[in-house]
Amino acid sequence: QLQLVESGGGLVQPGGSLRLSCTASGFTLDYYTIGWFRQAPGKEREGVSCVSSSGGTTYYADSVKGRFTVSRDNAKNTVYLQMNSLKPEDTAVYYCAAGRLAAVRAMCIRAIADNWGQGTQVTVSS
Repeated sequence: QLQLVESGGGLVQPGGSLRLSCTASGFTLDYYTIGWFRQAPGKEREGVSCVSSSGGTTYYADSVKGRFTVSRDNAKNTVYLQMNSLKPEDTAVYYCAAGRLAAVRAMCIRAIADNWGQGTQVTVSS
């Protein structure tokens, strides 16, 4: 069974950091573009960051540029999202998704993927 599992969410104060992980089981991520998406209550799902299968190409939404960093370790079948300088407006459920051979920017903008995780809650509040 193909599955993506996110972890690392939680409650953090403004200015704090979190690192999210997305681990795949049942398939290898080697040929997949991986995206991180988020959805806040009452808002549409938005692409936060996406990374190519090799890790050589990345995309970031303007709202997170300079604060978030995406990386991947294909040997561990895991993708990470390092989130620094968190703001209250970053509060949302964060999802990872895998798109086989997907274009990085297109996947993030269109939020189209082959497999989705169940999401992890990130809350930024004092």
